[in-house]
Amino acid sequence: MAPLEIGIAGFAALTLLIVAGMHISTALLLVAFVGTALIRDDWDLAGSLLGQAATDAVTEYEFGTVPLFVLMGLLAMVGGVGRDAYTVAHRLLHRVPGGLGHATVAGNALFAAITGISVASAALFTRLAVPEMLARGWRPRLAVGIVAGSSMLGMLIPPSLLMIVYAVLTETSVGDVYTAGIVPGVLLALVFMATIWGFARLRPGWVGEDAGHRTPEDARPVARMLAPILALIALVLGGMYAGFFTATEAGAVGAFGALVVAIARRSLDARSFWSILIDTGYVTASLILIIAAAAMFSRFLAISGLPGAISDWVAASQFTLLQVLTVYVALLLLLGTTLDSTSILLITVPVFGPVFAQMGADLVWIGVITVLAVEIGLITPPLGMCAFVVKSSLDRLGARTPVGLSDIYLGSAPFALGALAVVVLLIAFPPLATWLGR
Repeated sequence: MAPLEIGIAGFAALTLLIVAGMHISTALLLVAFVGTALIRDDWDLAGSLLGQAATDAVTEYEFGTVPLFVLMGLLAMVGGVGRDAYTVAHRLLHRVPGGLGHATVAGNALFAAITGISVASAALFTRLAVPEMLARGWRPRLAVGIVAGSSMLGMLIPPSLLMIVYAVLTETSVGDVYTAGIVPGVLLALVFMATIWGFARLRPGWVGEDAGHRTPEDARPVARMLAPILALIALVLGGMYAGFFTATEAGAVGAFGALVVAIARRSLDARSFWSILIDTGYVTASLILIIAAAAMFSRFLAISGLPGAISDWVAASQFTLLQVLTVYVALLLLLGTTLDSTSILLITVPVFGPVFAQMGADLVWIGVITVLAVEIGLITPPLGMCAFVVKSSLDRLGARTPVGLSDIYLGSAPFALGALAVVVLLIAFPPLATWLGR
């Protein structure tokens, strides 16, 4: 077989292996090793080339961002920052029609600016918001849909682990991709809140009565709850945007800040801190293994010539950037129905990244579109990770109102459509993602 044919076969084999249930890192390693060996006709050389690719990947400075932001997010959760974000948002928005829903979105946005993990947001706000909304008379399907939908903010508003993966795959700056996600993240939150307001006006029977309702935590001053949240956001995003430190240094500062908050609130002891360190190690090891395997797979694709062949075909066919981008987004949405977010990135970005680069597209702009389109897959059937997390969290709560996965998918559908509308806006108006960084 010719190298290009092996590249096409390897890409197809990777997709099939992941769909069949093989772990993404194992599938990447297997396909990359076998494919490179077949192209070079030398199994020892294939092992050496792929080993070097893995070494080059994991020794990059940007990878220091991963454990630091994971540690920051876990410390923030222990310190009660997520609960405070929801409580503050509820205090400020409870008199607005659909106040609990708006508080859930706003709280998710604040929490996303600290953690960067969508499934963590989905699990936390299922426990915080759904019982509260059900008790206030909200329609169950809408209540769980708001939580599942707003969890998409976790990977779009920096710091985002998915953005780190994209930046490494495309060799772009993590800080630039982070900065580009701020305005689209705020825009997405506003779209979600507008959707909830529309439900409150057009379907008031679906939305409970929130006016005058206060949560038990409301006895504490808003400023005392809001100060640690704003301080952490200012340290991380403000420091990066002002140029005081890099994304990796921002992760270190943010982790230290979250540690100070947890200690000051006396919510961290030696045992829980050790548990957090262990969990950070597990998450980091998993991500680093995936990224190293992705580097091997990208090297295999480059050796096969598949990305170059696709770029040449696109150029010869005189496809416009808009046409290619439309097909790309449609593919991301399709893969989102069956694969997890990281797998989608690792399959598509190594192939389409060089194509967009050759067409002169801003890869930072493409990155924001990519992450948002991939995140829509978190709430689309049959495999919507956040939908499963919401369902699992509800089961552990023992909620009296039965809510099935179909209810979560249907309830989050308006928010998936809202996110898709933001994708269209980003395609039509690239400065929404790029102007802040400039």
